[in-house]
Parts: sequence; C-alpha cells; structure tokens
Amino acid sequence: MTEPVLVLVMGVSASGKSTIGSALAKKYGWIFLEGDDFHSEAAKARMKSGQPLDDSMRAPWIQRMVDRVQLLYQEGRSAVLAYSGLRRAHRDQFRASLYKKQVCCLLSVDKQILADRMVQRKEHFMPSSLLDSQFAALEWPSGEPDVHIISAGEEDSTVQAIGHLIDSTRWIHSI
Repeated sequence: MTEPVLVLVMGVSASGKSTIGSALAKKYGWIFLEGDDFHSEAAKARMKSGQPLDDSMRAPWIQRMVDRVQLLYQEGRSAVLAYSGLRRAHRDQFRASLYKKQVCCLLSVDKQILADRMVQRKEHFMPSSLLDSQFAALEWPSGEPDVHIISAGEEDSTVQAIGHLIDSTRWIHSI
C-alpha cells in the first residue's frame, strides 16, 4: 500500500485556503477537510461577534482536526486540510501525527486583498474586523523548513505551484 500523504494549506482568513485546498484534493482524488467545519458553534458565534479566539479556545478545534487526520491515516487515505495554522504549536501537532509524508504550505496574500475578500463574503462567520487579530496570532514559520511560503495569486497558478511541491517531494525521511 502506498503511504498516505497529508497536505496542510494554511493562512489567515480569506487567504484562499478552502479554494486552493479543495482544488488540490480534487486534482489528486484525496479527501478534503475544511478546518472551519471543526470549530464548535460557540467558537463560530464568538468570532462572528467580533471576538477572536485565544489559544485555549483553539486547542479543542486543533485536536478535533488531528483526530480526524489520524483516523484517515489509519484508513490509508491521503488528505488535504485547509486551516489557519497560525501557531507553531498547532503545526507541530500535525507534524507529530502518523503521516510521514506531509506538505505544509502557508498562503501569503496582501493584507488589503484579504480585507477586500472578507468584506465580500456574506455567509462566513469571520468578520473583517478580526483580520488584524489573525495577523497578531500568526507565528511566522521561521526555522520551520518544512513550511513552504506560497504567494497566493490566481487559483490555477497557486494549485499548480503546490502540486509541483507535492509531485517533486522526495519522501526519503519523515517530517
């Protein structure tokens, strides 16, 4: 059996994680996991009211996602997870998962573009007023050589860039 792969598509709100992640999952025929689906209703309500989550509130959300990817690994399934990945400790939890083959990508997008996208989203729980708190919580992945910074432009070129990383990664060692 081929060793399953986990792709983490990370970034602040409105960076295109879900769009890029779902396109990658479709391209490879893998499972797509939307990080927002793992938030509790209370966490979504808090964010919708304009209050950011703190680390203690993020912890059960991260654990639910880690539990899900562990289950998928045990089933021998590859997956793409779109989630913020704001904190190194959270990224480390996925590194410690059973997946030995991981590609971690942090989408980088101009802050004004993000703000414009957030204003245009009508059905999302995350208001544009929380964008600054997302940047404040983001621990840039300095010293994390397994995290690829991807300048997220058009969907096709971003999917192509990450696809190239997936296709060209030599799975010699575990992360």
